[in-house]
Amino acid sequence: MVGEEAQSMRGMLPVHHPIQHGIITDWDDMEKIWHYIFHNELRVAPEEHPVLLTEPPLNPKEDRERMTQIMFETFKVPALYLANKAVLGLFTSGRTTGMVLISGGGATHAVPVYEGYPLPHADTSVNLGGEDMTVYMAHLLEERGYRFTTFAEHDVVRDIKEKLCYVAPNFAAEMLLERSIRSYELPSGDVITIGHERYRCPEALFTNDRLSNKTVHESIYASIMKCDVDIQNELFANIVLSGGSTMFPGFADRLNEEVNNLVSPFTRVRVIAPPERKYSTWHGGSILASLPSFPRWWISKEEYEESGPSIVHRMCF
Repeated sequence: MVGEEAQSMRGMLPVHHPIQHGIITDWDDMEKIWHYIFHNELRVAPEEHPVLLTEPPLNPKEDRERMTQIMFETFKVPALYLANKAVLGLFTSGRTTGMVLISGGGATHAVPVYEGYPLPHADTSVNLGGEDMTVYMAHLLEERGYRFTTFAEHDVVRDIKEKLCYVAPNFAAEMLLERSIRSYELPSGDVITIGHERYRCPEALFTNDRLSNKTVHESIYASIMKCDVDIQNELFANIVLSGGSTMFPGFADRLNEEVNNLVSPFTRVRVIAPPERKYSTWHGGSILASLPSFPRWWISKEEYEESGPSIVHRMCF
């Protein structure tokens, strides 16, 4: 079972995700999902349509080649392009140069982009994504006596996180207040109260602890400082958020303050938070694919047959 059918059975059967921390770990299942998307969701014949696939920053070389091979040899697509998610997130904001903080379900990356091209030598990753924070939220609620153990209950915790969590302007000051208590009705009809967990959960993105190897603001600063000095000011002034884990209320303001604390008073810091950033990768892909000049970027079937999967490294940056 794949897609909605699998989700509908999550209370009775384990649900397997072929992507872990942004990287494909089960290629057989990933192929099944692609097949499901083509034939059940899009209802198109893949051999009749060029395909734009997104890929995470620092996608392993062998994974890029395997994605290319599956699309051409299994699905027989006529043309293909692999696009970096961070670049697409930047396009959504109407920019081609900027510092992209992309934080989704599996991972968080700080990626500088210059004139539409990512700078991989300066990419800085944070080993924390939305799914990690959902697990952390479940742990915080367990400390209060609430237990969420099944796959269906995991989805409930995710819903609590997405609807009730926020980033505190000042974590220490927030801990002294009692204003953050909210009620949440479970599918069973029971009502639970959520208090300091609402801001303790996303605080993990801004604090070095057992969950994360570094903070998001430190990652942005480190990434920009690896770039040419001539573009650093432009990057600090164009920090663009992308991905669902940047949607917490208060996230952009806190990030702006934290980055400002790391730079000189003469450096302008600006954080851009597009309202649609949860889906900015998709929006950016639609923008890219609609450009009149884009067809010349496709890897054609003929080019693939001539050069093999390695052509992806020459054609897709």
